[in-house]
Formats: sequence, C-alpha cells, structure tokens
Amino acid sequence: MDDKEFFRAVADRARLSRQEGADLTRATLETLALRLSDGEARDLALELPEPLRVSLKRERREMEIFGPDESIRRVRARTGLSASEADRGVRAVLGTLQEAISRKEFEHAMSQLGKEYAQLVEAAR
Repeated sequence: MDDKEFFRAVADRARLSRQEGADLTRATLETLALRLSDGEARDLALELPEPLRVSLKRERREMEIFGPDESIRRVRARTGLSASEADRGVRAVLGTLQEAISRKEFEHAMSQLGKEYAQLVEAAR
C-alpha cells in the first residue's frame, strides 16, 4: 500500500475528504510516535511508505503515557476536525495501519499502546 492508497483508505473509513484523510493520518502517526518507544516507532516506520515515515520520527525522549481520548484530543487539535471526526479518524488510521503492515509489527505496536487502543481497532472494523 502506498501513501496515496493509505490516505484514501483512511478518508473512506472516516467519511472525510482525501486531504482530511492525509492530514489525519499524519497527525495520528505523530501522536502515536509519542506513545511508542524510539525502537518501536522506528520499526513501525520501516513498514510504511517513505512519505509516512517522517510522521513517526521524533526527537529522542521518553515515551509519553496517555490514553486514546488524549490521542484523539491531540489529533483534533492538530487537524481542526470535530471531536466525532477525529474519533472516527483515529480509528480509521489504526484500522488502515493494521492492513498496511505485518501482523507481527502491528501486534508489537499495540502491545505498547495497550488494551484501550486495541478496542479502537476493534471498533474500526
């Protein structure tokens, strides 16, 4: 899956425009990068198309701990989407991510994110 297919899949799932899907994808990946260890963010990035990898790069620092509600709030702040659009959008990105990368890598990332994030993925199906 290339970046344009990823953005289109997110937009379709979230019922948003393609540009909103692209902005939402970048904001969600940037937010997830804060929740993942440096190594996990790097491993995840390696399985994504090159244009998406930059969204997972961050300055070296300790991973932050926050739940899905805070992730959605941060994505909303970065994109200007409504609360319901950001909620649907984060779910759409996670669902698309699950399809775009290997099962092993997705499970590694989800193990760091936690059970609450896994519930977002289940709800995206």
